Amino acid sequence: MTKVPTHHAIPTPQEDLITVVESRTREWHFHIYFLIQSPIETAAALALRDAVLRLRRDGAFVAVPLHRVNTYPIGPHPAGSYEIWVPDSSFSDVYFYLASNRGNLSVLIHPLTSNQRRDHDARAGWLGKPWPIYLDSLPRDGPVPLQYPELGLGYSTPPKEDLSLEERRKRGAEVEALLASDPEAAPAPKD
Repeated sequence: MTKVPTHHAIPTPQEDLITVVESRTREWHFHIYFLIQSPIETAAALALRDAVLRLRRDGAFVAVPLHRVNTYPIGPHPAGSYEIWVPDSSFSDVYFYLASNRGNLSVLIHPLTSNQRRDHDARAGWLGKPWPIYLDSLPRDGPVPLQYPELGLGYSTPPKEDLSLEERRKRGAEVEALLASDPEAAPAPKD
């Protein structure tokens, strides 16, 4: 006999400022997928990679495609692919660029944390059609994979460049005050 639950626990989102700030993701991967059997898709993927490299050179955003392009399935990735590392400071620019310029290519987006398996699964998102990911090859725990520390971005951002908790609280109060008279903006709870 199957037992049907009559109530569900409501997940409680994290609200503690210190926990949220200290656990935020500072680096991301964008994996561009392409069918290796399709010369057209492969060419489109490589053209997108070259465009990202040119735009990085020209200062549009910081995004670092790996030198290697996978022309066969590797690790958790089931198709041809390449990785683009992006610090949090360039996330929205790179996301919008890829969303607008990917054509029919699929893009896996995931954070870089100490749990790579969860990053590629529960914390991942897609632009385009999702592909199956082989999660068994990924570790559940380990160090955060630090990439490109010479850039001083992402997890390598110098602490002095990060907003303090007091600065964050002040900024939050300023935003609330500016939005107080806007009927379209929901106010924060008074607790």
